[in-house]
Amino acid sequence: MNVIFISPHFPRHFYNFCDRLKTRGVTVLGIGDAPWESIGSACQNSLSDYRYVESLENYDAVYRVVAEYIFRYGRIDYVDSENEYWLELEARLRSDFNIRTGPGLELMADMNRKSKMKAAYQRAGIPTARWVLPGTLEEAENFAGKVGYPVIVKPDKGVGAASTYKIHNNAELKEFWEKKPHHIPFIEEELVPGHVESFDGVTDSHKQVLFCASQVLPGSLMDAVNLDEDVVSYCQAPDQGLREAGERLLQEFDTRNRFFHFEFFRLDEDREGLGRRGDLVGLEVNMRAPGGRIPDKMNYAYDTDVYTIWADSLIHDRCFINSEFRHYITHVGRKHSISYAHTQEEVRRYLEGTVIEDFEVDPALAGEMGNHAWLLRADTLEERNRQVEFILKRKETN
Repeated sequence: MNVIFISPHFPRHFYNFCDRLKTRGVTVLGIGDAPWESIGSACQNSLSDYRYVESLENYDAVYRVVAEYIFRYGRIDYVDSENEYWLELEARLRSDFNIRTGPGLELMADMNRKSKMKAAYQRAGIPTARWVLPGTLEEAENFAGKVGYPVIVKPDKGVGAASTYKIHNNAELKEFWEKKPHHIPFIEEELVPGHVESFDGVTDSHKQVLFCASQVLPGSLMDAVNLDEDVVSYCQAPDQGLREAGERLLQEFDTRNRFFHFEFFRLDEDREGLGRRGDLVGLEVNMRAPGGRIPDKMNYAYDTDVYTIWADSLIHDRCFINSEFRHYITHVGRKHSISYAHTQEEVRRYLEGTVIEDFEVDPALAGEMGNHAWLLRADTLEERNRQVEFILKRKETN
């Protein structure tokens, strides 16, 4: 089996996807925009071959590398990156080289445009926030007048929480409209009074779930990025309602042998037209592994190896690991702009025995993950809450 993996060096821990394939005898062919000597020994050892291109945005250069790989190694079985930014590049390569194991370019709009995702949620029987793709400021104002402020605006085609804003009144909406890039379509949505819960996992070739978990974000990722606030997320087992909704949604996309990351709101209060407190509302889908260190969080929570589960899905179309939820795993990200009551060393001492890892975050990911992050293990919800409270306690100011 030959697998091309785009950008195996970023994020840094994604080399694990390549490693699990290679240790199972797969020829793993990397293409990246970093020179070989800079990608690190772990990533180097996970690859069978590697080609550097100055920019992965240069499709002709990437195309030539793929053609060379086919000439040297034969038919390509899969093209992947597990990175939302490169989903369209993957799809274009599949279409151009007739690689049928994954979505081609013709399916990308349904997977990377938020307006198209809304339709998929609705087909799966899952409500979504009211929305519009306004073509003029007047249309944007009319929609806000209909649903009420605040409203959320974000690129219809975008990655993560980048360029996502909460608009509180007509003046802010007008300012946003005048400053936004006019060649980029923005979607405008009503504000949903809830927190984000995800349904994440790996499927087989029949879209059946081989493994799944859930991430809970009690705060707003949009505010973490735009207001430079703390970041907290929990890994836990999905409840039955979340799993049932996620499995229905899997059928609406080409999710054969894929990692997936589906986002929902869990309503924190009743909202007419959406549901009652505790109900699920569709947010958006991502046809790749969840970002940041979430794959590792799932490993710690279930005492498993999701990289292996994904690799076995591609190679054997089955899962050989029986994964059971064992621990609450929390990501806590602190920002350099905030003064905290406890130093990093004090946190390590206080939480000794429960800290899995603490690390500096790559600046490109710090908005959504924090500048310095902690991965923590807890056996109860009470213990988890104490951990978060201690790490994020602010320094008192006069």
